[in-house]
Amino acid sequence: MSFGQPQSQGYSGRGTGPRAGFWLRFGAALTDGIILGLVDVILRAAFKTAGSVIGIVIAISYYVVLEGGPRGQTLGKQMMKIRVIDTDTGHPIGYGRAFVRYIGRILSAIVILLGYLWMLWDTERQCWHDKLASDYVVPISAYPIP
Repeated sequence: MSFGQPQSQGYSGRGTGPRAGFWLRFGAALTDGIILGLVDVILRAAFKTAGSVIGIVIAISYYVVLEGGPRGQTLGKQMMKIRVIDTDTGHPIGYGRAFVRYIGRILSAIVILLGYLWMLWDTERQCWHDKLASDYVVPISAYPIP
């Protein structure tokens, strides 16, 4: 099993081509976590308890706006050259499904991160939150941003 390389070949304009590997997705998640963690620390220092609430709102907005937008990328995904697309059309998932994906991230993390590790043996390389939102995480080289 190769964690950094796409699994399948052939892009037909839909979600049928290669998928982003484990280490690319891990790198993107780590980068996003560092960014949001720094913002949270600053907000907590400045606003105490209210800073935590503001930090949660910013984190939700960050993922929903960036993954649901036309590029389908957070800053971490941009660095790793991967993006989120709709399983059927290969287009962006939109803001509503990006919110569902965010809620799915919480579910993926609850059971000792099993939802995140699920992609290691899933044939479509999907985590639980991908399945919940009907999306794939793919390399930009196979799915260019329009």
